[in-house]
Amino acid sequence: MAQQDKQELAGKVALVTGAARGLGAAAAEGLAREGASILVTDMRADEGQAVVDRIAGAGGKAAFFPLDVTQEDQWEAAVAKAEELFGALHILVNNAGVAPAGEYIENLAFEDWKRVTAIDLDSVFLGCKHGIRTIKKYSSPKANDGAIINISSVMGIVGFPRNADYNASKGGVRIMTKVAALECAELGYGIRVNSIHPGFIDTALVRDAVEEGTKRPDAVLQSANEMIDMLVMAHPIGRLGETRDIGDAVVFLASPRSGFMTGSELVVDGGYTAR
Repeated sequence: MAQQDKQELAGKVALVTGAARGLGAAAAEGLAREGASILVTDMRADEGQAVVDRIAGAGGKAAFFPLDVTQEDQWEAAVAKAEELFGALHILVNNAGVAPAGEYIENLAFEDWKRVTAIDLDSVFLGCKHGIRTIKKYSSPKANDGAIINISSVMGIVGFPRNADYNASKGGVRIMTKVAALECAELGYGIRVNSIHPGFIDTALVRDAVEEGTKRPDAVLQSANEMIDMLVMAHPIGRLGETRDIGDAVVFLASPRSGFMTGSELVVDGGYTAR
């Protein structure tokens, strides 16, 4: 843990979705290192509790709460739990998401489309709705110290074949973030709302998607290692991202260092979209 006098988020309370692994876990642990109390939410209770244990072991404060981000009543319960356990809510990280179904539009089943958009887009709407309602009670219009951070993707900026469901969802997150930012500013809530657009990050989600992609009968590449190498080459910086890269971006957007940023897109992609 950082020294107390250097912790930028001491006294703050954060709720992170999809926090049992990957980007969500990195965000939760990064915020905790800076002194925030964390409500770790996910459907994976064992892995979520492991994140809580790591935070506690490092001297931080955290608790786990099960949350299906597609269910509005569960969102209401989650923000209430943050208030009950930690006395407030200042920061929300909408991170939970799933990979695309991986089909061309003409073959994409409507049920798969609805599943991906429900988890990757509808959940962010619900998070913003109930996050704003709760955070505005504890934020200062002068300090603009409330923060909502929506995890979008480079796929919210550029298209990718067989990703219509994911592209549409992440593009929706990008624009909805701007709407929420403008509304919070117009209403004087003191809440900044920004999006993060990761490139390909070396997570279980990406590795699983690559593995599934190589099993398709029409796959161009039959080796997961070959596909990973291809993804690495798509990033001018020469590597896939690490979860800490995104965790650090979350901490920045939650902290006073980003106090003049709202409705912004923080692209953390190793140069993927620069070409």
